[in-house]
Amino acid sequence: MCRLFCLLVISLGLLACTNDEPATLQSTDDFQATSSDFGPREEMPGAPLYAQHCAHCHNGSVPKAPHFTWLELMTPKTFMSSMNEGIMAPQAAHLSDEQKRHITEYVTRTPADQDLATAIPWCESRDLGDTPPELIGWGHDTNRSTPVSQGGIPKDQVEGLTLKWSFTYPGALRTRSQPSVGWDTLFTGSQDGTVYAFDLNTGCVKWTFQAAAEVRTGIVLTPSGMAFFGDILAKVYALNAKTGELVWQEKADDHPSATLTGTPAYHEGRLYVPVSSLEVVPAADPGYACCTFRGSVLALQADSGEEVWRHYTIPSAPKEIGRTSAGTAKFAPSGAPVWSSPTIDVRRNLLYVGTGENYSSPADEHSDAILAIDLDTGERAWQRQSTAGDAWNVACMMADNPNCPEEDGPDFDHGSSILLAQVKSGKEVLAAGHKDGTVFILDPNNKGALLWTERLGRGSIQGGVHFGMAASGDAVYVPINDMNDTRNGDFLDPELARPGVSTIDLDEQTVIWQHVQQDRCGDDRPFCDPGVSAPLSVSDGVIYAGHLDGYLQAYDAESGEVLWSYDTTQEHEGTNGLIGRGGGMSGAGPTVAAGHLIVNSGYGLYFHEPGNLLLVFAPQ
Repeated sequence: MCRLFCLLVISLGLLACTNDEPATLQSTDDFQATSSDFGPREEMPGAPLYAQHCAHCHNGSVPKAPHFTWLELMTPKTFMSSMNEGIMAPQAAHLSDEQKRHITEYVTRTPADQDLATAIPWCESRDLGDTPPELIGWGHDTNRSTPVSQGGIPKDQVEGLTLKWSFTYPGALRTRSQPSVGWDTLFTGSQDGTVYAFDLNTGCVKWTFQAAAEVRTGIVLTPSGMAFFGDILAKVYALNAKTGELVWQEKADDHPSATLTGTPAYHEGRLYVPVSSLEVVPAADPGYACCTFRGSVLALQADSGEEVWRHYTIPSAPKEIGRTSAGTAKFAPSGAPVWSSPTIDVRRNLLYVGTGENYSSPADEHSDAILAIDLDTGERAWQRQSTAGDAWNVACMMADNPNCPEEDGPDFDHGSSILLAQVKSGKEVLAAGHKDGTVFILDPNNKGALLWTERLGRGSIQGGVHFGMAASGDAVYVPINDMNDTRNGDFLDPELARPGVSTIDLDEQTVIWQHVQQDRCGDDRPFCDPGVSAPLSVSDGVIYAGHLDGYLQAYDAESGEVLWSYDTTQEHEGTNGLIGRGGGMSGAGPTVAAGHLIVNSGYGLYFHEPGNLLLVFAPQ
């Protein structure tokens, strides 16, 4: 278990393991609540209890039972609650309170009695405003372009952006949920599974909802008053946005490693849910039968959660194809997860998604591909593969691990939402960013035929283009990560790196400008990088970008000039009275809405700087 745990946490970037020292959290001294040092994990009193009572279901072999990978990301409060009154109560009924506490501390590496709660700054009036949400951003429009009439921040006021209020997420190391605005209220999820509805102007709280685990998707709002989102255990939730009351919840996939990363898309009464997984992590154990997950898109009735159709990225279910040198069963085909928000093409009645790598050999034609799916039937209209022969899992980070596919990467995915953009002639094109640093321009009228490409970054296992581009008019705005040290054993040439923001002209098929961000991290910040992994947002000729070094910047869309910059890593006091700091930004990007610039800051995963802040800016 210790060896597997070290593999898990190394791949997640949360902890650092060696054979001689216990695991310790990285860069968390300034946070309100952190893990305690319990000593070697295998010597904790909860280790034999977990092995006896839990491991046989949470080792990846039982459908609906989350893998240990996910359990260790839960908070002690949520984990204990699942054993006391939640879904695990029947299985844990024979355990004493002390045994439950030991298991909780073993899994979460945090004291079970640690009080992460804080006085929530409740609003005097819990009523929401009257202004309905604009149908912009993930969940409605993946172009991430906000008209100034809706965003409310004119270009000439950007230099005057000032922090209006902030909120410190208690006990958090990361903040990955895309904020949304409607009814004068800001909605966002958090690491401990709490979904908050904040008064946009003051930062007081109108309601909260407790999900089963971390909420990393965006909160999708509808004019009818619904809020949709997913958690890392692959549960989909529908709430009454006005009250926070649960309307329905459904499990998006029964695979024990399934998760929801991409924000669901809403269109005409249906919710389209992209399904991903982290089975690449347990595959690092030579005793794990790799791999049995395949990505999908799930269409649900928005009012009831009833399944309409499911489209698997790999049509054939995985089957046993042999044994590894360790004697473990091998399964294929597998992988091709969908971890970006789907794009709705109303004119062609299609939905577009990109897929990730295969998890096991042989790699097939469905990985690293762009899929077009019929909105009504769920049938595939066409597909186009960008990189052939890509199969990878965490076993490839270890020497001579038999679970590493023979292709051994390069682990290049389409993790960025596909953009449906328009050139000056009125013709529409598709723009798809790739982790290798390439943007592919495709013809939606000709089954995704390749029109042209532009290579803007060197690329790496973490991008290149990572979580999301933006488009406005005939321009596409491209974030480039290009971190040099991905901690996976690759030695990347820093001279070829182009971390920052770039712009391409769809009509001229040229690069308008590239802003390569200079490294301002310093030797005392080993998990700091200058690139942009988070998705961009654009409004009124201004590009908003959250960098991995903690800086939130506004760029002139025409010239690339930096108009405004803010260091989110400085100390802030939240409206809840807690002191917090931002960190690297990834997963979610800036939101521009109702005269406010909103961002979640902190990405304590994959060797990036942790943080626990929600920041809300407005022009002076």
